[in-house]
Amino acid sequence: MAQVNITEFRRNMPRYLRQVQKGAEIRITSHGETIARLVPDSDGLEQARARLIKLRGTMLRGDVMSPTGEEWGGDADNL
Repeated sequence: MAQVNITEFRRNMPRYLRQVQKGAEIRITSHGETIARLVPDSDGLEQARARLIKLRGTMLRGDVMSPTGEEWGGDADNL
């Protein structure tokens, strides 16, 4: 992540905005302290789809509706 002082950012804002548009992240600082991060806009739907694709193949499938043969007492201990 690039880091730039706020004065430098003001002077060259169009250049930094083009970098962000291409996917770069920029940390804007004042007196050495980070005051803001400039990140590219993202599509929430695409991000969710990417997370689901990443999870593909990691889930276990099974029959959760069939009885297991174990006795179930429900909330008997809370009655």
